[in-house]
Amino acid sequence: MAPVRAVIFDFGGVLCFHPDEGRIARAAAASELPVDRFLTGLWQTRVEYDAGRLEPAEYWRGVVGPSFQPSQLPELVRSEIELWNRYDQRVFDWIGQLRGAGFRTAILSNLPRVLGEELRRTPGFLDHFDHVTFSYELRKVKPQPEIYVDATRGLGVEPSQALFLDDKAENVEGARAVGLLAEPYSTWEDFVARNIPTNYDLPAPAEARRQ
Repeated sequence: MAPVRAVIFDFGGVLCFHPDEGRIARAAAASELPVDRFLTGLWQTRVEYDAGRLEPAEYWRGVVGPSFQPSQLPELVRSEIELWNRYDQRVFDWIGQLRGAGFRTAILSNLPRVLGEELRRTPGFLDHFDHVTFSYELRKVKPQPEIYVDATRGLGVEPSQALFLDDKAENVEGARAVGLLAEPYSTWEDFVARNIPTNYDLPAPAEARRQ
């Protein structure tokens, strides 16, 4: 196995937590839908939205249904952003360790333009990464091979020199299919317990070293 030179992170479920019940309830209220109908609508055309093939108004019209009014859009977009803005500082602390030890880092995420632009506006957020691959900018989504290739090219490494972390099995398999090292990620606690960093000769998280 070639030495790992870079680590590539998914966004939702890795860099940030999945939405909790309170955030989902607030977003559903903004859409004036029951939670179950909101969640169905949220995901039914999500691939097209993440691929940049649906504009926000078109996407949210599909979520809300015939009652959608353009005046609702700013609140709906804000509610969507707030589903995904609870970051896991433990992961970012480890990213700091990686970069301090000379490893390169990247984000590789399926997400729509409104979320990508929000992250680009967030002071200091992208300073943690040497490269960013957002699906809406490429019009490709995981697990399509082109999106992984963009990430490794942007980092200047061969696929076999990069470790990819994602919470969805199909995205992990897609990464492996193009030659990346890849591991499923469920929680930080599981990640540390499985000794993933040390298995790839990466710096052990500081909290793991203290245990």
